[in-house]
Amino acid sequence: MNETSRQLEYINKAKMILGDKGLKYFIKTFGCQMNEKQSETLAGVLEEIGYTEAENEKEADFVLYNTCTVRESAELKVYGRLGHLKSMKKNKPNLIIALCGCMTQREITIEEIKKNQKHVDIVFGNFNIHKLPELIIARMESDEQIIDIWKEHGEIVEDLPSHRKYDFKSCVNIMYGCNNFCTYCIVPYVRGRERSRKPEDIVKEIESLVSEGVVEVMLLGQNVNSYGRGLEEETTFAELLRMINEVEGLERIRFMTSHPKDISEELIYAIRDCDKVCNQLHLPVQAGNNKVLKEMNRNYTREKYLETIKKAKEEIKDLYISTDMIIGFPGETEEEFEDTIKLVEEVEYNGAFTFIFSVRTGTKAANMENQISDEVKSDRFNRLKEVLDKVVYKKAKEMVGKETRVLVEQASKSDDATVHGRTDSNYLVHFKGDKSLIGKVVSVKIKEAKPYYLIGEKI
Repeated sequence: MNETSRQLEYINKAKMILGDKGLKYFIKTFGCQMNEKQSETLAGVLEEIGYTEAENEKEADFVLYNTCTVRESAELKVYGRLGHLKSMKKNKPNLIIALCGCMTQREITIEEIKKNQKHVDIVFGNFNIHKLPELIIARMESDEQIIDIWKEHGEIVEDLPSHRKYDFKSCVNIMYGCNNFCTYCIVPYVRGRERSRKPEDIVKEIESLVSEGVVEVMLLGQNVNSYGRGLEEETTFAELLRMINEVEGLERIRFMTSHPKDISEELIYAIRDCDKVCNQLHLPVQAGNNKVLKEMNRNYTREKYLETIKKAKEEIKDLYISTDMIIGFPGETEEEFEDTIKLVEEVEYNGAFTFIFSVRTGTKAANMENQISDEVKSDRFNRLKEVLDKVVYKKAKEMVGKETRVLVEQASKSDDATVHGRTDSNYLVHFKGDKSLIGKVVSVKIKEAKPYYLIGEKI
């Protein structure tokens, strides 16, 4: 019996035990889109067992936090919520509390849970997300806290139930883990080494999603550019994109995250050639100075990065380029920070995510000398944001007057007559329309640009 079949048996067993009691679940997801995708599977499992979704923790009989440990702030939020649940459980003793995700892969977290968070019922990690049905049964059969953390990955488990947030778009994992060991990042330690899914399994999943009404997929990996290494029949990411581009009924393909050190001309040509692959490239630079990049263990130079950007702009029409940047890396001088400012001005990003360096115990950067003060970090963050805002707004204004296609995602919360969605190049567009447009791709003419979104008119 394979692992999927085993877990489906546990789902059926839990369903029989719980019966039709009208139980509800609540999942709070912290962190990246990888976690969002995991939470869809966890929600699917709970719904298959018989739970329905609650709007908040107070309504729920099963509360699950899917955690992130990239920054300290995310961990503190989890502990704050757990403290609230502790008092809530006193009045609701049958409440089941579960914790999973990146935080739980750290020994310091497990020690804290055993010592001070004994009201948490189930704790599991990134490598055994699929075991939730089995762990629920274990908790039903025991009054003990269930902690099941794997130190490394096993087989990739396919075909568990999933509850998607959107009917018309979906994330699809193409690989798991990371081999890069950037000195500031905890991810390789909590998600393990890279391993890729078979291309035929990915295509099969996407075909199934399309049959259910999905028109856009987001391919996920910590470094999609290294997809395929280690497979019996090695397949490059560019080759995978071309395979997915042939899926009938699919309209859009996005992906993230793309590591600059591994991006190839083959990939740039695939983005150019494949009509369903969006003309968007998220290419995290992190810093604009070679010394800082070396200290970060990024394995590319400023010059190499700019060469890649130039090539991509030459080959891909109307390319939307976004990035990630870290401010206040240990030892970064004012002059080195200025190199990042200059890089932003040279590349002219369409969008960017900026982060203040956060010490993560267990990473090399946590023990580096010359840690930057919070005051300096804050000042540099604000200065970088000021430059980025100007650059991003300048690029947005270039869209005014153009006609583009928008996948409508939501109605406005403040105006029922307004909807918003994203262009092929990932610009957020607001325009007049009703809820009947949600999930459809419509033609829109851009009338006005704001710093971080556009205003359009349906054609």
